Amino acid sequence: MSARRGKPNLLGMTRRGLEEFFVSIGEKPFRASQVLKWIHQFGAADFGAMTNISKALRLRLHELAEIRAPGICAEQRSLDGTRKWLLKLDDGNRVEMVFIPEKERGTLCISSQVGCALDCTFCSTARQGFNRNLEAAEIIGQIWLANKALGRDPRGGRVVSNVVLMGMGEPLLNFDNVVAAMDLMMDDLAYGLSKRRVTISTAGVVPALKRLKRVSEASLAVSLHAPDDALRDELVPLNKKYPIALLLDACREYIAGESKRVVTFEYVMLKDINDSADQARKLARLLGNVPSKVNLIPFNPFPGGRYECSSRDTIGCFASILQERGIVTITRRTRGSDIDAACGQLVGQVRDRTRRNAIVIKEAC
Repeated sequence: MSARRGKPNLLGMTRRGLEEFFVSIGEKPFRASQVLKWIHQFGAADFGAMTNISKALRLRLHELAEIRAPGICAEQRSLDGTRKWLLKLDDGNRVEMVFIPEKERGTLCISSQVGCALDCTFCSTARQGFNRNLEAAEIIGQIWLANKALGRDPRGGRVVSNVVLMGMGEPLLNFDNVVAAMDLMMDDLAYGLSKRRVTISTAGVVPALKRLKRVSEASLAVSLHAPDDALRDELVPLNKKYPIALLLDACREYIAGESKRVVTFEYVMLKDINDSADQARKLARLLGNVPSKVNLIPFNPFPGGRYECSSRDTIGCFASILQERGIVTITRRTRGSDIDAACGQLVGQVRDRTRRNAIVIKEAC
């Protein structure tokens, strides 16, 4: 139930949650499957559109519940086809989501928190501070909105084929709401995405990662960014609490028992900070016994940032060293940088509860 409106918001309820809701109002549990399909497969926002449900029940649902997603405040389109939406929440906060079209897939990058509490030094989102967790309806609502905005491709399928929780926030610090949203992403009656097409990205909240193993099969990406604790302590302060050795143990545990699964390690390339040949060799040794692949991410600058991006030659050399040592390595193509939609650039508008930065980055609505 939304703490801000009073009525239960069915948009964020899993199949089991909807079954419990219908039982609580004296209805049969199978109604949950009907409503789930209407909301997520057909994008229904009005109970009146649910024609295989009796008129009496539709009227009752209108009185007792709602289907409510965040509102779209603004949209920007990049020259490369990337689209970014600024979403408005009931409490005045704003978050952003990004759609990245590619030849064989369409990836939606969504947010899980308003701001971020982790304060990674190379991330624009972190500079805004933190306000609150997004509710499950606000997380899954981003996919619901994107599907409406993008429609279907010419072959009849949905344009959004992959979802990554790599937007604003640390997903594992909003565990229950994120898991509920991922359950809906992978439910055949909702979005029907495979576990390989739903990726949760974490900076390394080890206890929550161990817990995730028990309740989800989503793909895992880890924001690593350094080959040793000394540097990672500086770039990702969470490392002081959960150092690399503990994090890698949790990663191995997460994919244990499934021979084809790997962990994706994200590594932002920072000039003269983490991009030397020696650091590449150290990273290869570090990941030698972890089934993995590495995404090298050219640093995307933002106002007030103190880092520069590594040169193309440096990134190429770094990748070659990893590949020579058997590490599958991909250099991520920067997308949407002309609209500040690239990795690490999402800002939205946050009413900072941490008082980390007295200057709040704003986008007017």
